[in-house]
Amino acid sequence: MELRRLVRGRIEWPRLEAVVRELAERYGREGVHVEFLDADNWLSTPMVIDREWFVKVITRQNSLVHALFTTGRNLGAFSSGREGFFEHFGTPFDMAKHELEATRRMREIGVNAPEPVEALEVDGLGVLVLEYLPDYRSLDELDRSEERAVAPALFADLRRLHDNGLAHGDLRAENVLILDGEIYFIDATNVRRDGRDDARSYDLACALAALEPLIGATATIDAALSAYSVEDLLSALEFLDFVNIRPDHDFDAAALKGEIEKRAS
Repeated sequence: MELRRLVRGRIEWPRLEAVVRELAERYGREGVHVEFLDADNWLSTPMVIDREWFVKVITRQNSLVHALFTTGRNLGAFSSGREGFFEHFGTPFDMAKHELEATRRMREIGVNAPEPVEALEVDGLGVLVLEYLPDYRSLDELDRSEERAVAPALFADLRRLHDNGLAHGDLRAENVLILDGEIYFIDATNVRRDGRDDARSYDLACALAALEPLIGATATIDAALSAYSVEDLLSALEFLDFVNIRPDHDFDAAALKGEIEKRAS
């Protein structure tokens, strides 16, 4: 967590105050309550305003880190024998606009995501405003029986994204929220339009990697096969080694590979 704070950087208080003042004025509030979140996030400073809006504040340092991550992920895609498919954004405001649009697109096709409010720029900072989801739990905060129960729905929602020409690009347990028994996706990243087939295989590999430590390889593959074919899983298998070296995934790649190969035989 300390490394994440260092990489994410700190925003000077006057600039954060300017963001809060701007939002309070835009939403007709004389005073607002601000709660800063110690979130597992490299690419923004997150906060909640009046328990109503979830706000991400994005700096140039966050944009630079995103560029470095994008390069690293594309190199990982090359190592898997595929073309790189991640795209970088030019400015913090571009990052905010993309996530707003990705969230809007997910909701349009019937995949749960927080309601998008707006993206704006304040003092060179990108600011993303979404609906705040109270009392949610991330996928890895459920108990084992709940994780098993929601696994098929996770793959069904991911398949819906893919069938509608979308890809998430950064699917992790922390980016899958559970509220009132429903799954919500957050933090979608940017992938090139001509690289979406590979991005979908990568998404599927990430979903397998997120679930395997929670419910085991066999149950994970069973759930995946409720929405995807064995051929889809074989394509995702090619990305498992790449996903396994990411610091935000920790799973048994060999167990998943063995289970996929067993189903394919």
